Amino acid sequence: MNALRFLRHRDAALALIVLALVAAIGLRAPVFVTSDSMIGVLTDTSFLFMLTLAQMAVILTRGIDLSVAANLALVGMVSALVSRAHPDLPIAAIIVLAITLGGLLGAINGALVALIGIPAIVVTLGTLSIYRGVIFLLAGGAWLTSKDMNPAFLAFPRTDILGVPILVVIAILVSLAFWGLLNHTRLGRGLYAVGGNPVAARYCGIDLGAQQFFVHTLAGAISGLCGYLWVSRYGIAYTDIAQGYELTIIAACVIGGVSIAGGVGSVPGALLGALFLGVVVNALPVINVSPFWQMLISGAVILAAVVINARSGKPDGKLILRQARLLASRGAHS
Repeated sequence: MNALRFLRHRDAALALIVLALVAAIGLRAPVFVTSDSMIGVLTDTSFLFMLTLAQMAVILTRGIDLSVAANLALVGMVSALVSRAHPDLPIAAIIVLAITLGGLLGAINGALVALIGIPAIVVTLGTLSIYRGVIFLLAGGAWLTSKDMNPAFLAFPRTDILGVPILVVIAILVSLAFWGLLNHTRLGRGLYAVGGNPVAARYCGIDLGAQQFFVHTLAGAISGLCGYLWVSRYGIAYTDIAQGYELTIIAACVIGGVSIAGGVGSVPGALLGALFLGVVVNALPVINVSPFWQMLISGAVILAAVVINARSGKPDGKLILRQARLLASRGAHS
């Protein structure tokens, strides 16, 4: 009975699917399941891990952020330009700059959504184009390569901590921070309440606008961090970096059980959704799948995973209302 309940749990089922997928690929190409290969998969998927969590926070409030990849690209370009202009600037300062600038870009989205009431998908579709256009203006349409960046700028994402790539370490830290936020803070629980039943949450004293502003700013800050890491790791910055990556991020959220309707999602599920896509993307070249077939197969696998992991039900409205009332009562006594 306990095993049956375990298998019925969404995250457990998705974990088994990922393990089965890795095992099946390993039978075809044993090199894929070596420790070095698995570390490579985790490293390559680190950006997707972090951005999927950022997107999940927005989706929990019934929003969606289509500008995360454009934010990443813009901050990455700014970081590269700063590195070229000030080669002696400490890496810590560049990281702080990237997070701050990304957060400001996200705050623009949040302000337009929360204060003016424009739907998030409309706002971020507009800022997506604006941010891409700003990249072109800043660089004059030119590409910046590793020759324009100082060695320390390029070296940071390639370092290890006790044998673990720094990108994986950062992704772990971001994941733990999101887990703590969503599960052990009033603010995090409020995101679920807002997404599950905005009207009830509002009557219980939860500020919907503040929640929306926060999640967009948070998503922007994570995108900014990934912007520096992406450009420094690959040693190139240009207008179309991560073009279309926002769709991959949304797919990872949906595969991981994050409901587009809001109010449903978990950190483990989102990470598993990202890992699933990371395994698929890294495995297809290893098993010698033609590039012409890779997009078709990836799309078919994503669709199949979404169908398998689709959640037919919505969160319990009474439970959401009880959670909202609990949050309101705690706020009154704090």
